[in-house]
Amino acid sequence: MSVPGLLVAAPRSSSGKTTVTLALMRALSRRGLAVRGAKCGPDYIDPAFHAAATGFPSFNLDSFAMPEPMLDAVAGLAGTGADLVVAEGSMGLFDGIVAGAGRTGANADIAARYGWPVLLVLDVSGAAQSAAAVALGCSLYDPRIRIAGVILNKVASPRHRRLVEAGLARVGLPVLGALMRDATLTLPERHLGLVQARETNDLEVRLDRLADLAEAGLDLDAILAAAGGAAPPPRAGALPNPPGQRIAVASDAAFSFLYPHMAAGWHAQGAELVPFSPLADEAPPTSCDAAWLPGGYPELHAGQLAGALTFLGGLRDFAVQKPIHGECGGYMVLGESLEDADGVTHPMAGLLPVATSYRTRKLHLGYRVATLIADGPLGAAGTRLVGHEFHYASERTLAPEAEAALASVTDAEGVARGLAGHRHGRVTGSFFHLIG
Repeated sequence: MSVPGLLVAAPRSSSGKTTVTLALMRALSRRGLAVRGAKCGPDYIDPAFHAAATGFPSFNLDSFAMPEPMLDAVAGLAGTGADLVVAEGSMGLFDGIVAGAGRTGANADIAARYGWPVLLVLDVSGAAQSAAAVALGCSLYDPRIRIAGVILNKVASPRHRRLVEAGLARVGLPVLGALMRDATLTLPERHLGLVQARETNDLEVRLDRLADLAEAGLDLDAILAAAGGAAPPPRAGALPNPPGQRIAVASDAAFSFLYPHMAAGWHAQGAELVPFSPLADEAPPTSCDAAWLPGGYPELHAGQLAGALTFLGGLRDFAVQKPIHGECGGYMVLGESLEDADGVTHPMAGLLPVATSYRTRKLHLGYRVATLIADGPLGAAGTRLVGHEFHYASERTLAPEAEAALASVTDAEGVARGLAGHRHGRVTGSFFHLIG
């Protein structure tokens, strides 16, 4: 059975894609449809909101970071058991890297690959008929995709809406609904984007209010009729390999950024994931044969983590005989110390020779193409991996030498960025989150 889809995209960031996506997901789910979510690109926060809105996991789809077989396998996961896939774009519809056709990481690659029509969200604050020129440009820029219609966001008044619609009628693009300007619709944010779904107060109430607004302001029947294309059938064998067969995974408010397709790939190959909470001072279970510390917000909980002596001691004991890997926040906790935004330095596990600081923030953002220097839990020496880095921490130690580094890395366009991450004994870590 083919599963149709829609891609919610926009000409630029901060247009209201997440608001519209969550409103659609919740409203259509309330109609009894099996809606499944997907997120274009490496964002690891939005899929958790999708899952809250639909009741099912949401998966990232990344045309640059994922080899094509993996991309199709993950898209197949997104469509499993679904009546409809609603994918949310990231940044602007065509924003990506300079790369070969279909491999730019842009939202448009995903829409084109699976034939999913685009719902274009237009933030019309500060514009009227001119918004139609932007929408027309989007509809003509890439002949691979089709814009099914436009959803207006931040409409100021009925008159404002009429003016915008007049412009869109002139260029032949249908308006499938509108949301009025409403500051209360905005979800809370912090330095990496939205506050995590599990930390958002009254999330269910917020989602139901969005669904109410969708039912009142969007033409849900027309939107459903516009869905098209198909997610590929699920297939095994192309998803990420597990670092062990029983994996202790740190999971709480400090460690939550594990890509859903990673966990699904590990499960598909027979691995068991055993969650434990460092914030509850839990150590990785000794019955596991590997430990994984995902990213998250350890900088917000540094004092509590420093005092979690059972957790830190358990990590050190585990590392004597079994592999541990840390990504971004997990990497920082595996290091010697973590300085918080107030300038207070907290001791960490001391398993890797790195100290990190949030006192002076500097954005590190972008894809990383890594070649492993030595055998380890991520693969054999020479293995090529693709990940994404997004953090504000700085390292207070010298860059690693080759004998202590995890990988040599380039950016997405092949520009060398030197050595990245650390390895010591059975412990490895880096700032990039592994994708493919």
